Amino acid sequence: MQARVKWVDHVTFLGESGSGHSIVMDGAPEVGGRDLAARPMEMLLLGMGGCTSFDIVAMLKKGRQEILDLEVELTSERSEEIPKVFTRIHVHYIIRGRNIKESQVKRAIALSAEKYCSASIMLGKTAEITHDYEIQEI
Repeated sequence: MQARVKWVDHVTFLGESGSGHSIVMDGAPEVGGRDLAARPMEMLLLGMGGCTSFDIVAMLKKGRQEILDLEVELTSERSEEIPKVFTRIHVHYIIRGRNIKESQVKRAIALSAEKYCSASIMLGKTAEITHDYEIQEI
C-alpha cells in the first residue's frame, strides 16, 4: 500500500492514495489552519470507523441478516501531552434492518475488534477501545 501527501499551503495538505483517490486535510485555526477539511487525527478515527463498518456489514450479510443501514458513532479522548495519542475510543453501532439477531451482531463486533479490523487493533495499542450497539427494526 502506498500514499502520497503534498503540502498545499499554510497547514493544508492533499493526500493521494495508492488507489488514486484524493483527500484534503487541514489543521485547526489555532495552529495556522483555515478549517477547510478534516484534521489528520480525525482521519485516523474515520478510518477506524470505516474499517469496522466494512467488517460488520460483510459479516452480517454473510450471516444472512437483513441489514438495511449501519451507522457507527465514534467518540474519543486524547492524551494532553505530546504525542497526543488516542487514549480512549468508544464505538457505538446502530444497526437497522429486519429480524437482525443480536447474537450475530455481538459476534460480528467481537470479530471485527479482535481479528479483522486492522485500524482498531492498531489504535488499541494506545487506546482503550469499548463498544456498544443498538438494533433498530425497520
